[in-house]
Amino acid sequence: MGKSLIPPGSDSGDHIEPVDLKKALEERYLAYALSTIMHRALPDVRDGLKPVHRRIMHSMRLLRLNPDQGFAKCARIVGEVMGKFHPHGDQSIYDALVRLAQDFAVRYPLVDGQGNFGNIDGDNAAAMRYTEARMTEVATELLFGITEDAVDFRATYNEEDEEPVVLPGAFPNILANGSSGIAVGMATSIPPHNAAELCTAALLLINNPATPIDQLMSTTSDDGLIQGPDFPTGGIIVDDRASVIEAYETGRGGFRVRARWQQEDQGRGTWTIVVTEIPYQVQKARLIEKIAELLIARKLPLLDDVRDESAEDIRLVLVPKSRAVDPAVLMESMFKLTELELRFPLNMNVLSRGKVPNVLSLRDVLKEWLEHRKEVLVRRSKHRLAEIERRLEILGGYLIAYLNLDEVIRIIREEDEPKQVMIARWDLTDTQAEAILNMRLRALRKLEEFEIRKEFDGLSAEKGQIETLLGSTALQWKTIRWEVEQVRTKFGAHTPLGKRRTTFANAPVVDLADIHQAMIEKEPVTVVVSEKGWLRAMKGHMSDYSTLTFKEGDSLKLAFPAQTTDKILVFTTGGKFYTIGADRLPGGRGHGEPIRIIVDMDNDQDIVAAFIHDPKRKLLLASHTGNGFVVSEEEVVANTRKGKQVMNVKTPDEAMRCIPVSGDHVAIVGENRKMLVFPLLEIPEMGRGKGVRLQKYKDGGILDLKTFAMEGGLSWQDSADRIFIRSRDELSEWIGARASAGRMVPKGFPRTGKFGG
Repeated sequence: MGKSLIPPGSDSGDHIEPVDLKKALEERYLAYALSTIMHRALPDVRDGLKPVHRRIMHSMRLLRLNPDQGFAKCARIVGEVMGKFHPHGDQSIYDALVRLAQDFAVRYPLVDGQGNFGNIDGDNAAAMRYTEARMTEVATELLFGITEDAVDFRATYNEEDEEPVVLPGAFPNILANGSSGIAVGMATSIPPHNAAELCTAALLLINNPATPIDQLMSTTSDDGLIQGPDFPTGGIIVDDRASVIEAYETGRGGFRVRARWQQEDQGRGTWTIVVTEIPYQVQKARLIEKIAELLIARKLPLLDDVRDESAEDIRLVLVPKSRAVDPAVLMESMFKLTELELRFPLNMNVLSRGKVPNVLSLRDVLKEWLEHRKEVLVRRSKHRLAEIERRLEILGGYLIAYLNLDEVIRIIREEDEPKQVMIARWDLTDTQAEAILNMRLRALRKLEEFEIRKEFDGLSAEKGQIETLLGSTALQWKTIRWEVEQVRTKFGAHTPLGKRRTTFANAPVVDLADIHQAMIEKEPVTVVVSEKGWLRAMKGHMSDYSTLTFKEGDSLKLAFPAQTTDKILVFTTGGKFYTIGADRLPGGRGHGEPIRIIVDMDNDQDIVAAFIHDPKRKLLLASHTGNGFVVSEEEVVANTRKGKQVMNVKTPDEAMRCIPVSGDHVAIVGENRKMLVFPLLEIPEMGRGKGVRLQKYKDGGILDLKTFAMEGGLSWQDSADRIFIRSRDELSEWIGARASAGRMVPKGFPRTGKFGG
């Protein structure tokens, strides 16, 4: 019969089932999220591995790639992993394998690689057909006991094989090698640590599981306890002890890691800085590229050149601009702008008990590892006990055979079913009878009987010891303590692999202003402010401002010389101060930019004054209605675009004058052309406020004010640039108390009513 061309059931409608889209998406996304969390991104707290790494280790064990055996091609290992255990791309498996072999990426490499496995510059490894690998001693520690029923096995993806759910993990790999991964809605980031220190802390927890975290942490570098992360690339951690302990208590935080550097004398007073260790996971080539880019962009004015003189070890040479440069300030500016300083995050999000994603503290991670070790010990002991019992059963059968050797030979020769006869005659088990029948003739020597008795007695004693161990929790912990001590000896500080690489120090205290200045190239500029609030910085110091051009309807308000390293303070009619770095001002090619683009200034406000910041000075602020106060210039610096409100003014009043304080008296002139002179001490010094009344007016407000030293007299300049000076005696009728009305200005005072002319 030919095949039917009509699909089955085509006559009964289209078989479309309606599905709730929201529910379907939720189910599918949740399944994807759980799969990512469990099988890809988060490590198991017990062995510190993700499934791909565990499968690589298991495959290498099956291929017998032990440290004392030969190497195998990586392509073969990857093929084995992909074909039997890990049904994903070969490149992802090879990348994971390569990382386990890189001594700059992993603190305790699990793979011993032969060939090009990449480098710290960020170059990739050679293709897997060229490279070879085998396990390291560390990997054998992780696998130790796997053949002794130490862990559960599960079916592989195609159910043709079995793979371990977790490895026995003889050392705390989760913290020793660290881990990082991004799952769905959660991530993990655990830095590497020193295995010997972790073992010392674990021994403390065996004695007292409630040991507080600050007691697991080192107070001196000699007590062997956990100091903090120990990165394979070294470096210096510059966090204080309190923040490190807090990070370990909560399982969240971070560590500031800096490059290790030293000053090298070049003779004749010249020197260079040599960087010998860079922060973890920083690619050296990319780091040098970034420094070179900053040099070209003139963001590192203290640095002249950077050279890479690395061979096997890292050696970056930083050449200063001149011998007068302070090396500490140079390095602080480098740490601020480049990856010579990095913050490594801590987020101990792991699969607790292999099932539940959880952020654990340092103590909880170590306790879960110890609990796993206890389970492994019990399972291995039970496995060994079962093996001993099987062997004792067989040996018991052998002993019966030796006692009745002639009868056994007769039964085997004469009986049709010797097995059943022997079982009935001496009450043997099936296993014992089978073992006797399988004995070789050469085993019938008299000496063999003696050997069997010796083995029987030895195994009986071992059986008694294991039964005692399984019956006593205290004895189990004693055994685990012995195992942890063995691991600590293997990875101790005296071994090349176990020696601590990352050290701790406090960051040197360098003035932030010095660092800020170090990042700006010092150049002379002229700051130009227009009437309509447009700002720019012309190169060089100008002497003639008449050549300046402005937009139509705009003109020069003020201009002054400065350096690019200066801070410019701008005071507005709203009583606010804004701080702008002279290096951030637009260049002088066009008309500049409106101040409202540079800072968040209200549209209804105008610029009163702009000047170079001098923290030692004091300023006298005055509003139109005649209120004012003195403020220290240190207190008016604003750190944000929003500025800093210093003088409180309510409309229609507005801030009108801002002058540097000098001398001991104040002269003030109102719009009514009345002048008043009074001692400067009568004006209070404040950080913020409305101020006090300086001069009394019936209507109108202030026109100008000036501070001066009475000893030198009060001076002013008229429109013809003539200078007039009035001494104390000549000013006597204008001297009065603060907030008085004053008297009409003296003869010869400018018509504008201003002291400047």
